[in-house]
Amino acid sequence: MKKCYAQVIVDIEAEELDRPFTYRIPEEMREDCVPGCSVRIPFGRNNREIQGYVIGLSDESTLPEEKIKNLLAVTAGGETAEGRLVQLAAWMSRRYGSTMIRAMKTVLPLRKKVGAVTERTVSLTDPAGAASLAETFEKKHFVAKARIVRALESGPKDMRALEKEAHVSASVIRALAGEGIVKISVTEILRRVTEEAEMCPPDVLTDSQAEVCEAIRREWGDSCESRGRALRRPVLLQGITGSGKTVVYTELIADALERGEQAIVLIPEIALTWQTVLRFVRRFGDRVSFLHSRLSGGERYDQMKAARSGDVSVMVGPRSALFTPFPKLGLIVIDEEHEESYHSELMPRYYAAEVAVKRGEIEGARVLFGSATPSVRSAYQVKTGDFLGVSLSSRFGGRSLPQTSIADMRSEMKNGNRSILSDILREKMESHLAGGGQVMLFLNRRGYAGAVTCRSCGYVVKCPHCDVSLTRHSNGMLICHYCGYETPELKSCPECGSKHISGITVGTQQVEEIVGKAFPAARILRMDLDTTRGKEGHSRILKSFADGEADILIGTQMIVKGHDFPRVTLVGVLLADLSLNESDYRSGERTYQLIAQAVGRAGRGERPGEAVIQTYSPEHYAVTAGAAQDYEAFFREEIAFRKLMQYPPAGGLLAIMGSSPDEELLDTGMQYIRRYIGRIDPEGKLMAIGPAPASVGKVRDQYRKVIYVRNTRKEQLIRAKDMIEEYIALNRGFDEIHIMFDFQ
Repeated sequence: MKKCYAQVIVDIEAEELDRPFTYRIPEEMREDCVPGCSVRIPFGRNNREIQGYVIGLSDESTLPEEKIKNLLAVTAGGETAEGRLVQLAAWMSRRYGSTMIRAMKTVLPLRKKVGAVTERTVSLTDPAGAASLAETFEKKHFVAKARIVRALESGPKDMRALEKEAHVSASVIRALAGEGIVKISVTEILRRVTEEAEMCPPDVLTDSQAEVCEAIRREWGDSCESRGRALRRPVLLQGITGSGKTVVYTELIADALERGEQAIVLIPEIALTWQTVLRFVRRFGDRVSFLHSRLSGGERYDQMKAARSGDVSVMVGPRSALFTPFPKLGLIVIDEEHEESYHSELMPRYYAAEVAVKRGEIEGARVLFGSATPSVRSAYQVKTGDFLGVSLSSRFGGRSLPQTSIADMRSEMKNGNRSILSDILREKMESHLAGGGQVMLFLNRRGYAGAVTCRSCGYVVKCPHCDVSLTRHSNGMLICHYCGYETPELKSCPECGSKHISGITVGTQQVEEIVGKAFPAARILRMDLDTTRGKEGHSRILKSFADGEADILIGTQMIVKGHDFPRVTLVGVLLADLSLNESDYRSGERTYQLIAQAVGRAGRGERPGEAVIQTYSPEHYAVTAGAAQDYEAFFREEIAFRKLMQYPPAGGLLAIMGSSPDEELLDTGMQYIRRYIGRIDPEGKLMAIGPAPASVGKVRDQYRKVIYVRNTRKEQLIRAKDMIEEYIALNRGFDEIHIMFDFQ
């Protein structure tokens, strides 16, 4: 039976999305009325006809029947940029288990309570009579009014400038406006945040870049030989570090602009990749705008308004830029598509890559992913034929990849070196600094929290059931965050008997002190949360290093995200395999990506580069493949592991996360969900594990637990999610438990 009532949002730009209004759905419209569609409704006392968007359907209403109005019409919904975004929100709500209101707040550029920036212009209502009017005022000794008229004889003026020129106050000008002698025009000025840079001509494409561009155009039906082709698969561009992927992006964006379309470019965090922003500005000038986390609410809203009006054609930013309301979106580019920042931590817990593909379908836009180290998820879609894969296998300008050395820290310890710097790294730093090169030291902090490893032999304590690392908790237990397996903390290594088995805790400040003592003449910059506070913190440090004002840059993940420093000739990766200790099935993937991205920072200028990878697991495929930047070798090993364990993308994985201030209530509720999964799956097709403590078991007095559900088919997991949502909605015991769903 079709639903009888629709909840309709009218002002979709309001900060709180206003409130939904209930309308009756006529029988003939029930087939077409779905969440996300556009409708015409009678509104207000005068029943003026306006447009609204359906955000929910129901069988009954608490309002009296005589107060409920009928929908007038169900329209196409995709007629406007906002309408298409509402459709996207409806899809995200279903796909990720979120309320429609939350999805709408995610995708729509909401109006913030920030005062608009305005410009007031004053002009004469009768310019022809200005001279005689001024004489009249002067005869009557209205000298202030006369000065205003004289000043405006040459044409309209900014109100503040007029106040200074005529030596009058704003009240005198407003008095003349009240008499009808002058007119005050108010214009809203959008806050623009585009970087200043001199525009440059298009880059000359290398043969390989030109071939990649043409292959993509053929796939999308944009080349002469394939025009009119309907199929537009997403494209994954895999280009080794320094191969010039950004040049390909700008070439395809130029294609879109020539067609009268707009483009969105996603990058992990714009404050960390200011060089990338400048490349787009130099090519497209003030047609580019950008978003980042440190813009004010007013600045963010104004960028979205400029996009809607057509004042800008290219929006660059993190995942929130994906929802830019361009009226004719033609291209979505996701650079460094493997980055975790593209996965939302808030409801709806969406993947930007998935949402980009869906928005491309709704808008008829092309979607391009790019990375030197693609996610296993995207690479798998190339293998299955869902994506087209293209590659850039050589560095721009014919430069070679860095020569890489692997330092076995187990051997260093046996030889008596307990420093964070291996002997080979220390020697190479001396050589490169003496030769005028710059050095980057990347401290891999991923996996350091709670992981337990042996510094003598490299042994890592893992769950015997899930093949992920156990995490040390304050109660002295080692716990698996997938199935809940527990074991007491170890006092000695079960492999070699060493007492040096513990978590590794070292920070950038400690590394800076060690390096400062070893190289007292070197100028050192440190980039971490403490040194990057403030709106321009990241770009200030990166620009200083790029300008040669420091010899050594020390930092965590933020220093290896797409930066291009031609003077860097040596990169040292400290604790390279620490991320292998994460209690996550993607630990190998993240380790490979971090190593390959870090190594790729060296040798991007005229001088050849080197890299030193320090590790306790020199034989692990993620380490060896990362050192060689051999993605195919890594992918073969990793996908075999995923298939064996039925982890994504070879299988589906749904995380059901619960939180509550009441630990006992949370445990009871999660156990009920676990039992309910067994009821809806009597044949045992769904493999449920847990509930287990979340990786961080308590945050802000909220206890957290998780249940993982696996199945080879994602459709089965979506169906299970829908049924669990209904079960939770029907049971008031869950009112004090917050449940989130995350498809991994």
